[in-house]
Amino acid sequence: MISTLRSSDKRLLSVLVTLTLTICSYFSAITFLGLDTHLNHLIFIFSMRIILSFIVLNDYKLSWSASTARSYLKKNLIGILVFLLSLPVFFVVFKHPVIIFKMLLLELIFFLFLQNFAMFTYRFAYITSLAKKSKTAVIYGAGKAGQKLFEEFSDTIFRVVCFIDDDDKLGQRTLEGVNVITKDIYIKSAKKVKFPKRDILVIAMPSLSDKKLIRKFYDELSPYFYEIRILPSLKEILQDKSFFTQLRNIDVKDLLARHPKDLNEERIRNFIKGKNILVTGGGGSIGSEICRQVCKFGAEQLVILDHSEYDLYLINEELSNYNVIPVLQSVRDRDHLETTFDKYRPQIVIHAAAYKHVPMVEYNVIEGITNNIIGTKNCIDLSVKYHAEKFVLISTDKAVRPTSVMGATKRVCELYAQNMNHNETAICSVRFGNVLGSSGSVIPKFTKQIQQGGPITITHPEMTRYFMLIPEACQLVLQAASIGREGEILILDMGEPVKILDLAKSMLSLAGREDIDIKFTGLRPGEKLYEELLISESDKKTEFDSITIAQARQYDLELLNRQIDELLVTDDKISKLKEIIPLFLHNPNG
Repeated sequence: MISTLRSSDKRLLSVLVTLTLTICSYFSAITFLGLDTHLNHLIFIFSMRIILSFIVLNDYKLSWSASTARSYLKKNLIGILVFLLSLPVFFVVFKHPVIIFKMLLLELIFFLFLQNFAMFTYRFAYITSLAKKSKTAVIYGAGKAGQKLFEEFSDTIFRVVCFIDDDDKLGQRTLEGVNVITKDIYIKSAKKVKFPKRDILVIAMPSLSDKKLIRKFYDELSPYFYEIRILPSLKEILQDKSFFTQLRNIDVKDLLARHPKDLNEERIRNFIKGKNILVTGGGGSIGSEICRQVCKFGAEQLVILDHSEYDLYLINEELSNYNVIPVLQSVRDRDHLETTFDKYRPQIVIHAAAYKHVPMVEYNVIEGITNNIIGTKNCIDLSVKYHAEKFVLISTDKAVRPTSVMGATKRVCELYAQNMNHNETAICSVRFGNVLGSSGSVIPKFTKQIQQGGPITITHPEMTRYFMLIPEACQLVLQAASIGREGEILILDMGEPVKILDLAKSMLSLAGREDIDIKFTGLRPGEKLYEELLISESDKKTEFDSITIAQARQYDLELLNRQIDELLVTDDKISKLKEIIPLFLHNPNG
């Protein structure tokens, strides 16, 4: 096939085809007009077509098997240009203007007819032969992206049997001879067929940002397809590359993730651009993405601080084209941390360093307290001392009515941030739930269990969590930070909570492994069934629907400092945490 030939082969084939068509059209024209044969006329017309085809328009690269209206237009344009350019040459060199005009015009008409007929016949024969052996495909979305995909499918083993589109203007129409039908009509028709499954459904709507719709499409149509793929979003799609090569399998992130509709990138850019920024825990899941976003929005300098050498190495390598300074350090080491603050004088400090794995902190209470509470206290104190403009604490929904040591430590951090004598530094906290795919989260765990053949282990059938994609969560963190004022706890709207059991079932369905069992193991130490983001109904709204401000809790800072000191030396750390956080209902046994 033409599409599989090398570039040099295509050139040779194009020359032969053009020569054949020109000979046929030329002799047809002179025979019809009763003129004598002049080979110099034929050679000139053929040469002009080759020059325009190869040098000017490169039309030999067009695949006849994937020919479109644009392909026909480009081919016909070359024929017309040859006619227009040949007229003055023939009039001057070969004389007989009337006869020459008739001959050239008639030759052009014959040539265009033969060329279009040949292209159409080839494409029809190609599609007909492909239909006998190819897999079947359905494209959801008959817009520009869907039409471009349809063109590209011609060079694949897939045969597009129909478009699905719920736009009333496109309903009951055809595109390139393929029917456009609504989703409801497709489902109704598929139910009547004995073997209704098609090979692949492609969701070709890159502008679609509502994950609920994608979930709806998947739930309604997955029974009728062996595979479902999706085009990337408008932000991710590469316009200069084939759409077909950019198709990816639909995954759990597409089904569960919430994309906030009120992200204001200009607001974030104004907050970040030209600033000297320090990110602690910059090698972790949240911290590393914040580093990427900070670079994207034009930070003047980024200091990445992390105690993991490998994680720090990875993010430093990734952002090596930016002005990045890696600092291998622990937030618990006050003296070394102060050296960093004194040296780099950050204007914005984003504190993402924390131990966040609930059962692990239950087993290592002292480490959780020193890293989370003392580390945060050190960073806040030094931000104030060295006059940072803003300090942003990354908190968690587990700090609300905590049942774990990890949640309690993060709530102490929130209290300290709320009641610190801020001086010139605006100190705020941003609280949100789980992010999809972070280290230690259930998705990587379930993925590994599926790859190993199961079973998938879940602590409890009613376990429920909030979820958001890491990039969107981090952008919302920066947006919240841009409006956060001293002492505020800003809460990100995580959308609707998701049952972990439903998440597991979705992942099994996507993997085609419904045969894998799901096993319930019981709650782990510190876990609770439902997470909360709000403490009081009196929390305030902001200019962004996705961000809410929690009601402030006043706490004597001297008392809090004294209690933290006592927490470090007491043997009964749980009781001391309960003294600081009366709502701490420890659940050590799960």
